[in-house]
Amino acid sequence: MQKEIETTANKLACDPRISDYDFWRSLRNLNNEIFEIANNNGPIPIEMLRWRVILRQARSKRGAV
Repeated sequence: MQKEIETTANKLACDPRISDYDFWRSLRNLNNEIFEIANNNGPIPIEMLRWRVILRQARSKRGAV
């Protein structure tokens, strides 16, 4: 699974169609959604956590923090 996450993050980081703002906005929306679910004591889907890791890694590879 880690290899798949790394591969997906690399592909997204190298995609010129995705701006740094797109990464930031997507990560922010995802974090907000996870926060809302957690506040309602709901189960957080693993897929959401997986995509959060992917977006963080891709954004980091671009040099944005």
